[in-house]
Amino acid sequence: MDVRRRCERRAGRPRGTRNRRCVLKADPSRQWRLLDLQAIDTRLDQIAHARATLPQTPAVEAVRRELGALETEIVNARTAAGDVQRELTKSDQDVQLVRDRAARNQSRLDAGQGTAKDLQALQHELTSLARRQAELEDIEIEVMERAESLGARVTELETRRAELVQRLETLEAERDAALAKLEAEAVKVGSGRADIVAGVGEDLVALYEKIRASSSGMAAAEIRQRRCGGCRLELNNVDLDRIRHAAQDEVVRCEECRRIMIRTGESGL
Repeated sequence: MDVRRRCERRAGRPRGTRNRRCVLKADPSRQWRLLDLQAIDTRLDQIAHARATLPQTPAVEAVRRELGALETEIVNARTAAGDVQRELTKSDQDVQLVRDRAARNQSRLDAGQGTAKDLQALQHELTSLARRQAELEDIEIEVMERAESLGARVTELETRRAELVQRLETLEAERDAALAKLEAEAVKVGSGRADIVAGVGEDLVALYEKIRASSSGMAAAEIRQRRCGGCRLELNNVDLDRIRHAAQDEVVRCEECRRIMIRTGESGL
């Protein structure tokens, strides 16, 4: 592979000074392949960004959080409904006890069993039992209303949960489909990258990767109409003159953004 480096003194520096720069040399055809490599890597970076910022992802997380909070609310509502149901059972039992006692007393009173004093006491107790039964039945009605309200709340929450589960499944399906599509595209886009890398050469790829790591993924760009395709700045006359006089196999870099600049027929040099 015809790739080599040579060190040159910076312009205006006397011979023997230490301020020297290494200039990478690579056949122009290999440099042009950097544009293909950059196009692939740019698209792969875009795909990675799209995967990380899918709109379905935060939507899925939001629904999951809402569903988790709803599950807690359902547990609390069911617990409250269960407590009231036990309270209702006890209230019903209390009412039934009074009814049973009143029925026995009424039966004895109707049969005329006992002395007049006993029958008078039974009549007095029946009056007290009727009053107690009315009080307990009022309590029972209030408990029944609370039980009905809490039961309706549980039903409402469970209906809401079913809706959220369905929404979550839909969002997850959309997310998975979008991820699968992006993954398929990434595989397709990156399928030829290894061959291009091999054609570019290790030294030039090493420089390219180093620049990519410090330049937001953009390491090589075409010079188009006297502008650096990386930073989009117009090259000044000094830089243009430097590039014009550089050998065709010299890898030139932008003095502003330090990206590799590829010379093509559109460069306007």
